Amino acid sequence: MTEQATHKRVVILGSGPAGLTAAIYAARADLAPLVIDGMEPGGQLTTTTDVENYPGFPDGVMGPEMMDMFRRQAERFGTEFLFGSVTKVDFSARPLKMWIDDSQEMTTDALIISTGASAKWLGLPSESAYRGFGVSSCATCDGSFFKNEVMVVVGGGDTALEEALYLSRLGSKVYVVHRRGELRASKIMQDRAFANPKIEFVWNAALDEILGEGQGHMKKVTGVRLRDTQTDETKELACGAVFVAIGHQPNTSLFEGQLEMHHGGYLVVEPGSTRTNIAGVFAAGDVADHSYRQAVTAAGSGCMAAIDVERYLGELEG
Repeated sequence: MTEQATHKRVVILGSGPAGLTAAIYAARADLAPLVIDGMEPGGQLTTTTDVENYPGFPDGVMGPEMMDMFRRQAERFGTEFLFGSVTKVDFSARPLKMWIDDSQEMTTDALIISTGASAKWLGLPSESAYRGFGVSSCATCDGSFFKNEVMVVVGGGDTALEEALYLSRLGSKVYVVHRRGELRASKIMQDRAFANPKIEFVWNAALDEILGEGQGHMKKVTGVRLRDTQTDETKELACGAVFVAIGHQPNTSLFEGQLEMHHGGYLVVEPGSTRTNIAGVFAAGDVADHSYRQAVTAAGSGCMAAIDVERYLGELEG
């Protein structure tokens, strides 16, 4: 550990749309923010191919390219970047303390947490191989790429049925694959899905393999191999896309016991604000959003967080 902690006026954890938008606003307000990149610089969009629903890009944009634009814009106004991960925090006193990669100690007057949320995946090699080429965890992000195609949704909760209902407006048919014989989703969501003629349920089935063809950027999903959880028999189902909807995990374990959280680990913020229960700590993006999880909403909350920080520091300085 260093002998003396480095002090920064504003620190931002995470470099996805929320963190980088917060950095742009904070830097333009002369707050000299430091962004700590985290394990995945650029956030989830760096693993996304085409982004077609972000305003200002009428022809679409590649996810990594868009995040590079965000980053260059933040740098232009003087944002400092540090590659590393915060491994420990102490919010019990002022200034706020954190440790980077278990060694470097840092303090700050205001902290914006924008560490995001990670989709839960099945863990199949083929799932990773076709991610971004027909395998997705976000129907509203990627569903429009597969209009009039057969699609598969994996899961049995409200998220899975929300995805299936949305995709039913785009695809020719939607199969919901669930490893049990009954759903965990709320009754109202079940009623809507059962009443939808485009949605068909495949019960007691686990996804064993995602099938596809092509190489490089020409890869595409052609189907799935399902295993009956009761008989162990397998069968193949043709489809053009697979949406894994088994939940998201906010990246908040670091803050357990210090910040108030909803069930599931999402950070609690004041209504109409990004303030957490600890003064000087703010939350933006998917880390506090279990409803929308879009790049544009994350960016919007990043803007809010930076403005909240500016006001907070102004109050401290009288």
